[in-house]
Amino acid sequence: MPFHSTPISGLQLFEPRVFGDKRGYFFESYNQKTFTEAGIDNTFVQDNQARSPKGILRGLHFQTGDSAQAKLVRVISGEVFDVAVDMRPGSPTLHQWYGTRLSGENQHQLFIPAGFAHGYLVLSDTALFAYKCDNYYNPAAEGGLRYDDPALGIEWPELEVDFLVAERDLEWPLLG
Repeated sequence: MPFHSTPISGLQLFEPRVFGDKRGYFFESYNQKTFTEAGIDNTFVQDNQARSPKGILRGLHFQTGDSAQAKLVRVISGEVFDVAVDMRPGSPTLHQWYGTRLSGENQHQLFIPAGFAHGYLVLSDTALFAYKCDNYYNPAAEGGLRYDDPALGIEWPELEVDFLVAERDLEWPLLG
């Protein structure tokens, strides 16, 4: 199977089989049967896409209650450092994070179950980031964590440019 477990239950790294030759490449970025066989039976209802330059840090965002979203995230071009933080009440890995590099080169995808905060840092000159959600966005249910919260201890890669973070993302509360 092209799925790999992470240290956090439910969070899975998907490495699709890529077929390449002198014409370029082809791969299935999503196949419902393949995902269902791996235990991921979510029905995705919304696709989102963002383009950002180097140093942009988006997140850490989550949706609460009935609006919680599972996501399947990937990078079409460029490279990001992608992070998911377990926010599931009662989880043995509550507030633990997992980070991985997603890129247009490696074609890896991260399945993030509902109940996680999510964010990413653009490492390349630009990145085209795409993701599927299994629930519709609800502004009234939005929550967030500070990307630099010492209680989380996320090890963001160092860049030769300063991170650019939205003002609202800098205003999220600290855990501790």
